[in-house]
Amino acid sequence: MVTRREFLDSVAMGAAGLAVGSTAKSYAQILGSNDRLNFAVIGLHGRAYAHLSALKANSNAIRITHVCDVDSNTLEKFADDVQQQMGYAAATNKDFREILSQKDVDAITIATPDHWHTPMAILGLQAGKNVYVEKPCSHNPAEGALLVQAQRKYGKLVQMGTQQRSSPHTIEIVEKIHGGLIGRAYFAKAWYSNVRKSIGIGKVTPVPPQLDWDLWQGPAPRKAYKDNVQPYNWHWFRIYGTGETLNNGTHEVDVCRWALDVDYPQRVASSGGRYQFKDDWQFYDTLITSFNYPDKMISWEGKSCQGMKYYNRDRGSTIMGTTGSVLVDRDGYEVYDLKGHKTSEFKTGTTTSSSDLTGRDSMTDAHFANFIAGIRTGAKLNAPVSIGNVSVTMLQLSNIAWEVNRELRLDTADAKIQNDPEAMQMWGREYETGWAPQI
Repeated sequence: MVTRREFLDSVAMGAAGLAVGSTAKSYAQILGSNDRLNFAVIGLHGRAYAHLSALKANSNAIRITHVCDVDSNTLEKFADDVQQQMGYAAATNKDFREILSQKDVDAITIATPDHWHTPMAILGLQAGKNVYVEKPCSHNPAEGALLVQAQRKYGKLVQMGTQQRSSPHTIEIVEKIHGGLIGRAYFAKAWYSNVRKSIGIGKVTPVPPQLDWDLWQGPAPRKAYKDNVQPYNWHWFRIYGTGETLNNGTHEVDVCRWALDVDYPQRVASSGGRYQFKDDWQFYDTLITSFNYPDKMISWEGKSCQGMKYYNRDRGSTIMGTTGSVLVDRDGYEVYDLKGHKTSEFKTGTTTSSSDLTGRDSMTDAHFANFIAGIRTGAKLNAPVSIGNVSVTMLQLSNIAWEVNRELRLDTADAKIQNDPEAMQMWGREYETGWAPQI
């Protein structure tokens, strides 16, 4: 197996000019190639289909030249879908490092498991690629800080996949909140409800022949293959995932933070547990977190296995102020006076559901368009990693507060945990030898 350092050495020596397959050089791709950005999509299960849909929506500006996955069946299916939807073939790769070696790839999109997000994004930056990385941008707070540093050092763009930052109606209502629509906004509540099933008790089994389990694990310390981890349930294992708080809470808490115009809180407190099932799931299925500021507060409530809605919504954010409140989600917003009477509303005409695990939508299309404009014209990104990482770090601290079962006090400059060495030990993680991200 090629280590991270060996790979970087090969890039530095210019020794990795791997040929793009002839099928990826169709006339449709060559036409207008000087005007289009070359994209590679990495990690092709689930959310990658939203990437494909968004890239198709922006096909006048881009080409998908490469697709990559460590599962050959997943890779083949996604490549077929690219052929059908884009009208041309993309080169296929099992190892993303081969893609990073291609000088004509302008940007990579990362829809891998969480433990890969920062290490892969940093390698992409070091190879001169712009990066679109799904939330959370990191597996732990130390990684997030490192990724922000790497983006500043290497100068390429990193957009985090909190696509509601590119939602026109959300941009509009947040601007109105900042303009005094509900007076001084001081409290925001975010929630998410789903009815996820048990993941059971996994058994150690032979690795499926189509899967490169070693490369799938990548930066994570090696574990035997179990039959209830891949391709989706890794979310619920600490070594790979970050729990529901980062899986979905990132979106709504980010909207709350944006609306309240705050960064790191002074204090974080969490409580919850795994109540619905007894299985291999290592996180909570129910969690309540409070993020406390000197004069504001954000509350996050996540319910992975209980579908009770709030305001008849699976997910959303409510922003409360001195003269009224705003309820905002992916489908619109509603404005209320101080007594809770609705005064106005806006609806997109769509209905989203927490059971949708792919999320093809106009927000994602717009978020990719913003990223593409950033590369082509220098447009300001709506969710640069320097901003996205604040929300991600807050929610990772929520997980740490839950782990140690006590309130955390933070340095509001960098979110480092104060006077709690045990909690601070969870700031980073252990890596497989040769895979620790470095800048």
